[in-house]
Amino acid sequence: MPSILVLTVLGADKPGLVEQLANVVADHGANWLESSMSRLAGQFAGILRVEVAAEHRAALEAALAELADLRVTVVEGGVGEDYPHEFTLSVVAHDRIGIVKEVTQVLARHRVNVDQLATEVMPAAMSGESMFHADAILRASADFDEAALQRDLEALSDDLVVEFGAD
Repeated sequence: MPSILVLTVLGADKPGLVEQLANVVADHGANWLESSMSRLAGQFAGILRVEVAAEHRAALEAALAELADLRVTVVEGGVGEDYPHEFTLSVVAHDRIGIVKEVTQVLARHRVNVDQLATEVMPAAMSGESMFHADAILRASADFDEAALQRDLEALSDDLVVEFGAD
């Protein structure tokens, strides 16, 4: 039976890193299923999901550990709790220390699971002030109360703008 593996990768950014990773995955008979990769502060960071036959798993993990330019962590993929209500969230506010902590505490209190989260700080168009932006794909239980979540998020600060969407 094939294994589903989740790999995290990190290394100093330079051309060819994804190719090195792709070569190792393909050379060991693994199927690259999905990934997300970014350049952050001069570092290449990524996460990917692969499927590999049981008889090739050990060799794949050994080859990944030998990559000179990347640090690779491998964990077994699993099945998490089912959250059938999928939706998107966008948050904009003046940037400040702790804003991600505050937002994620509210999400956790409402038992909302974060599937994807992208954040950035950018200057505001007119004032040049630092503005925090977050876009997320979230999941919650069928009895989830979106209005209550919105009230709790907006209570974090007067300048926080919250928008929900269906995904």
